[in-house]
Amino acid sequence: MRTALTIAGSDSSGGAGIQADIKTMTANGVFALCAVTALTAQNTTGVTDIFDSTPHFLAEQLDAVFTDIFPDAVKIGMVSSAELIETIAAKLKEYGAKHIVVDPVMVATSGAKLLRDDAVNALCEKLLPLAEVLTPNIPEAEILSGMTIQNAADMERAAQTISEKYGCAVLCKGGHQINDADDLLWRDGAGKWFKGRRIDNPNTHGTGCTLSSAIASNLAKGYDLDTSVERAKAYISGALAAMLDLGHGSGPMNHMFALKGDFVE
Repeated sequence: MRTALTIAGSDSSGGAGIQADIKTMTANGVFALCAVTALTAQNTTGVTDIFDSTPHFLAEQLDAVFTDIFPDAVKIGMVSSAELIETIAAKLKEYGAKHIVVDPVMVATSGAKLLRDDAVNALCEKLLPLAEVLTPNIPEAEILSGMTIQNAADMERAAQTISEKYGCAVLCKGGHQINDADDLLWRDGAGKWFKGRRIDNPNTHGTGCTLSSAIASNLAKGYDLDTSVERAKAYISGALAAMLDLGHGSGPMNHMFALKGDFVE
């Protein structure tokens, strides 16, 4: 069985972070491993507190994983401090990690800031150059490119700039009044649009975590990047279309929408 590692924060409401990642990886047929960067007090209405792992303990988690069950792909989500980012980068290089997917989490769906200012430079200098693909949303792509994005052409220019700057592929996610669900993959000097099906569901908590984890899962299974993105978008469309409605804010998706078996009623 192929394996994938999520390095991310814990979401106490279960809709995003490592909880969403593990559900997504399991649903996509790989064995999920994890290293926790932070605990968050969080629900569908927002984040109320964050308790970071120490660099030493995060390093211990990564050593434990890589020396026993070497992951076929790695997804990196919320990392809120420069010290933790530097720890992750050092360990990924030490072990020669492959198929690294970085979701540069800076702002939660609810609008809460999840990345401290001192961590932005460390993220850009230490971690992004190690990635096979980055998956920024529009606000994150604006930060990484230094550009304002107002239309599809702006997305293409920003994605190209980010890709050339960090030497990796970039999946610039649509939405945010730019388009419905169309994402742009920029790699090797050219862009490819992936059309998405618009689903009228206000419950979008954890969509970024889920998409990046699904991409990592498919890379772990040996699919190329284009196919991995296509399969990941199909998966997240299914999870949204299940129309799960939990909580008082932007609720989670049904990650296990396709689960069938003796233990499901």
